[in-house]
Amino acid sequence: MTIPVAERMKRLGTETAFAVSLEASQWAAKGNKVYPFHLGDLNIITPSDVIEAAVKAMKDGKTGYCPTAGIPALRDALAADLSKSHGLPLTADNVAIQPGGKPTIGKFIMVAMNPGDKVLYPNPGYPIYESQIEFHGGVGVAYGFKEAGDRFVLDMDAIRKGIQDGARILIYNNYQNPTGASSTRQEIEELARLAVKHNLTVLSDEAYFDMRFGGEPMSIASQPGMAERTVILYTFSKKFAMTGWRLGACVGPADFVAMIAKLNVNDESCSNHFIQYGALAGLKGDLTEAKAIVEVLRERRDLLVDALNRIDGVTCFRPEATFYLWPNVTGVMKRKGVADVEEFRKLCLHKTGVSFCTRRHFGRPLPGETQQYIRFAYSGINADQIKEAMARLSEFLA
Repeated sequence: MTIPVAERMKRLGTETAFAVSLEASQWAAKGNKVYPFHLGDLNIITPSDVIEAAVKAMKDGKTGYCPTAGIPALRDALAADLSKSHGLPLTADNVAIQPGGKPTIGKFIMVAMNPGDKVLYPNPGYPIYESQIEFHGGVGVAYGFKEAGDRFVLDMDAIRKGIQDGARILIYNNYQNPTGASSTRQEIEELARLAVKHNLTVLSDEAYFDMRFGGEPMSIASQPGMAERTVILYTFSKKFAMTGWRLGACVGPADFVAMIAKLNVNDESCSNHFIQYGALAGLKGDLTEAKAIVEVLRERRDLLVDALNRIDGVTCFRPEATFYLWPNVTGVMKRKGVADVEEFRKLCLHKTGVSFCTRRHFGRPLPGETQQYIRFAYSGINADQIKEAMARLSEFLA
């Protein structure tokens, strides 16, 4: 007997970077050298004060249930931290702790979206947006990016058209995965004006807000008229190298966050108790180790960008934030006689051991796309391995 499966499961996507990771692991298991640029995980250890505080909390008995929305001290501390960085009057009532950053996406959609609603989302973008919109019966309206000078910019025409066609929810990921794109102040201001004018509800995915190599980060939630309509996705994973700890938060208007907390009760009861004390120590610490993480990533970024741009037929911007690169490989693919970007990915893996993701892993390609892109994540590979990997890739693609 086969257990019947609900129809909605046909609409549920996945994070296909993990499929690339599995393929790379299988290739390595055959005795081949693999250079892992495929997964946005960090091979940098969590800051010591976070680890020590979590261990102490365990020893102190913080191993049972805790409040559904998170321990009060962490909610207070995160509200204070974001109030300072965003210029917003946040309190604990604006914060619901989550078991990672990702749960905020699905819960936001469940609270904000009715079946049949149209939702603007970035594509290329984090594939879980597309997956969760469709799983819950919404209609995804994709908007992309354009190359402009030395950066990627939002396709504002696509966003305006989506609004004209009835979209009333916007997912926006500044400091973006996979492109590394960061919006200018003018771009954020224009997006905020559109949101206010058309009464959009906004999810601001700020997973990489603190992974910035220069200047001050900006949030759309800080723009006039935006605080009351914006929900922030916050995660401890990047800033404190806590990817495997699974801790994040939903931050926004108190009445909306209360609905998110109600979903917490139904989904997981509460986030891990003792880990929250580790995150609390991170927020209240001196951030020396957290800042060192960014400097390590800066070195890796510069090595990789310079090496990629030396390959004939590859162009790569130097992003101001995240730990991703989105090089255009249209020229080198044409020169090598490869038409399909997935074929190009597999060829590079098998000939050089360099493993990366492609455009195909970040949403369905949009009509009219002619350029070919791949994604390099440099968060999980050391500088010496980057040099070795790029030497092999450069030789193969020469």
